[in-house]
Amino acid sequence: MAAPVKDPKIQVKRPDESIFKRLTRHQLFIPLAALALLVLFNLIADPTFFAVTVKENSLGNPVLSGNIISVLDNASELVILAIGMTLVTASSGGQDISVGAAMAIAGSVILRMVCGGQVSADTMQTPLVLAVLVGILVSMIFGAFNGALVAYFKIQPMVATLILFTAGRSIAAWINNNQLPIINDLGFKYAGTFLPGIPVPTPIFITILVILLFWLALKFTNLGLYTQSVGINANSSRLNGLDPKLIKLLTYVILGVCVAIAGFVRVSRSGSINYSRIAENIEMDAILAVALGGNALSGGKFNIYGSILGAYVIQFLTTTLYKYEVPSTALPAYKAVVVILLVVLSAPVVQEKLASVRKAPAKAAKEVS
Repeated sequence: MAAPVKDPKIQVKRPDESIFKRLTRHQLFIPLAALALLVLFNLIADPTFFAVTVKENSLGNPVLSGNIISVLDNASELVILAIGMTLVTASSGGQDISVGAAMAIAGSVILRMVCGGQVSADTMQTPLVLAVLVGILVSMIFGAFNGALVAYFKIQPMVATLILFTAGRSIAAWINNNQLPIINDLGFKYAGTFLPGIPVPTPIFITILVILLFWLALKFTNLGLYTQSVGINANSSRLNGLDPKLIKLLTYVILGVCVAIAGFVRVSRSGSINYSRIAENIEMDAILAVALGGNALSGGKFNIYGSILGAYVIQFLTTTLYKYEVPSTALPAYKAVVVILLVVLSAPVVQEKLASVRKAPAKAAKEVS
């Protein structure tokens, strides 16, 4: 059979064009582009931004120090929260705005147990593992409370979680009788600082462990499939044998576990708690991390690794602004700009315009040929 004759009028697309288009359409393109811009800015403004040195901490142990280490360390709680927030967003099409207050509750419970009800304790009165497990259990209960309001009472997620957002910090203070407990046992602070002989901050290892556990859960269970199915179409998932209410409830309970771990890391950094200031506004950063990771805030399909990357980008931006002495009160304004850009770029009208711009060169070439 004769070989087909190639039409000279047909133009073959260049490989680089197709690769570029695939890259720009990839869900991780926006967070990777934002990260690249931050890296480029800091390289131009001050290349020493990326310097990593070895210094001695307050105990005289050599530890790694530098802006990059600070980004990886300080982003730990936000990364852990972003993972749970992604699942909640995907299943319910809404966000939990009570995670900061819930972190205060979990941290208060843990401190109550290790201090044995005292205002100050030099040694832990309860085994640390037991205290953390109780904190996780309490946080799961509050997560189930939020999930029940959303799944079974069909209250809009942001409204349902507004209850705990309002009352959570008062509950945290009530747990310790409005006192600020302090634990002076160095063993308690290892989770938020450094393990003896290890120069890398412990929260980085905790974050890696949490990411690994969720990777295993998504790979070897149907958690991701069920969550996306319920978020895309709850009625269809019900017809396929799933219980949408139970799946939504489960995601809020999982977020409760993430909240407790993040709360433990936060209180272990200082060995104490400030009910009104701990994890202040972190719920907004967690939601922004999910959006920055390319996940639709209306629910459905999600990429948990995009949220993780988005959390690190937010902390990278925060560290950069602090380096150049931007007041902490001005940080929300910069983050608001990011939110506006994300909302505008994800708007259907803008997406249609961008799609037409991408198709214009191909259409023009076709008309010429």
